[in-house]
Amino acid sequence: MRTRESRAALKERAARIAESLARLYPAARISLDFATPWQCLAATILSAQCTDERVNQVTPALFREFPDARATAGAPAARIRELIATTGFFREKTKSLIGAARLLVERHGGEVPPEMEQLIALRGVGRKTANVVRGHVFGKPGFVVDTHVRRLTRRLGFTRNTAPDKIERDMNAILAPPEWTPFSMRLILHGRRVCHARSPRCEVCAIFSECPKFGVAPLAMKASSHNTRVPGGHKDTGI
Repeated sequence: MRTRESRAALKERAARIAESLARLYPAARISLDFATPWQCLAATILSAQCTDERVNQVTPALFREFPDARATAGAPAARIRELIATTGFFREKTKSLIGAARLLVERHGGEVPPEMEQLIALRGVGRKTANVVRGHVFGKPGFVVDTHVRRLTRRLGFTRNTAPDKIERDMNAILAPPEWTPFSMRLILHGRRVCHARSPRCEVCAIFSECPKFGVAPLAMKASSHNTRVPGGHKDTGI
């Protein structure tokens, strides 16, 4: 039976894990390519259920034709669908891109606003996308919860919740605000490269000794806590 961890001990363990992951993944940012706030927002919308690699193949042509919110707001939906077809769910994503762009033009002069309430009012934008934009464009702390973060925060014993907003709340309570964005980005990378959903690679996990491994089958726990190698050859999936 596991001993219940105090809040102080939980914060200390989270800080140690944050330090370890910072050494492994010093560049704590999304792997989507963008040059402006609108492009960050648009690329993040496109990344739903799609690899970042695929989004990065699509956005150069998209942004050449429709580089900002004003251009996108007036774009023919058929042309947007054609340009983003390979990202999947392209009909709904087209509606989200054009709808978000039109609201930005109507309410914000075509500029992407920095506040959460303003961002989540846009079509296709939830807290995850809003936190990506706030953290990467405006430097405002935001804990991003995607499928990897949801899995890892539970395995690491940081939360018992499954709802993204509750996970975000729990993590904000144990991490200092400057850690919210980079720590969540590093969890995403670690989930992609090491802590897989079905077969976590505990044998190469640098935070093995800090992880209570909730929900991990006993067979995966035969790893050494001293191995800090992170395997390559991963395929990034969209946030």
